[in-house]
Amino acid sequence: MRTGVSTAAGLLIGFAIDRAAGDPRRGHPVAGFGMVAASLETVTYADRRRAGVVHELLLVGSVVGLGAALRRGGVIPVAAATWTVLGGRSLARTGQLMADRLETGDLAAARELLPALCGRDPAALDADGLARAALESIAENTSDAAVAPLLWGAVAGVPGLLGYRAVNTLDAMIGYRNSRYRRFGWAAARVDDLANLLPARATGLLTALVAPLVGGRPRAVLRTWRRDAGTHPSPNAGVVEAAAAGALGVRLGGRTEYRHGVEQRPQLGAGPAPTVGDLRRAVRLSELVQYAAVISAAAVAVSSAGLWERMRAPRARALAG
Repeated sequence: MRTGVSTAAGLLIGFAIDRAAGDPRRGHPVAGFGMVAASLETVTYADRRRAGVVHELLLVGSVVGLGAALRRGGVIPVAAATWTVLGGRSLARTGQLMADRLETGDLAAARELLPALCGRDPAALDADGLARAALESIAENTSDAAVAPLLWGAVAGVPGLLGYRAVNTLDAMIGYRNSRYRRFGWAAARVDDLANLLPARATGLLTALVAPLVGGRPRAVLRTWRRDAGTHPSPNAGVVEAAAAGALGVRLGGRTEYRHGVEQRPQLGAGPAPTVGDLRRAVRLSELVQYAAVISAAAVAVSSAGLWERMRAPRARALAG
């Protein structure tokens, strides 16, 4: 139980630091990991799935091992790791800045900002397209940058926090279906899908819980999730984007232009296309989900540690006897 309390305290402290300070502007550990991963890729790359599996195992295994070495340090390593892996404050700040630029009609500045949120081609988007792209990215990244790391931290401490961020970062780097990464990035994409299965659905439930605070209805969230999420090509992004569409009463999906090509995404939600006002509501929704997630994660950390101790007690008594 004591371990669970220290993990919960570390998650809460790290979350508070992220809310107050956001990501460090220089020397971010995740950026450092990305540089190491890119350097290693020059050695491990081959147009084969097996090479991608080796790449994934080397990088994620090393990070999890580092987390295991730090896990006995109590509250401080958990808090530091939580701050390192969270991106919720920066996500909300970028979403608000995008809304500001769209509201003033500064499309050039809005297009310049879009790559900080997603990989779509900003030159191909008008104001409505930029608003939709930003909203969809905020919905997906609320799970990836906040809910998922918090839940992994709750059940696995520092190794869970750092390991999840390594998995998610590798997916962002190489988890593409283009000519270079279709095979080499296969493992990164599949591991990321598995790591986000439960967090994405937790995000959907938390979205339903807080929907009334942004003018939505829990029943609309669950209905949109059930009806539309399965049509999305991603098993996880579909859940969180459909839940957000239901909470905000907007329609997401449609023609989606990336630098590598165009995809026709399925429609999520039954409302009108999102506007700048909806983007601001999406940022508020993201922040509310993040607060609900850290409270839930702290509760999970305490209860799971207590359950583990109760499961170990009979075995310890048997060995002592």
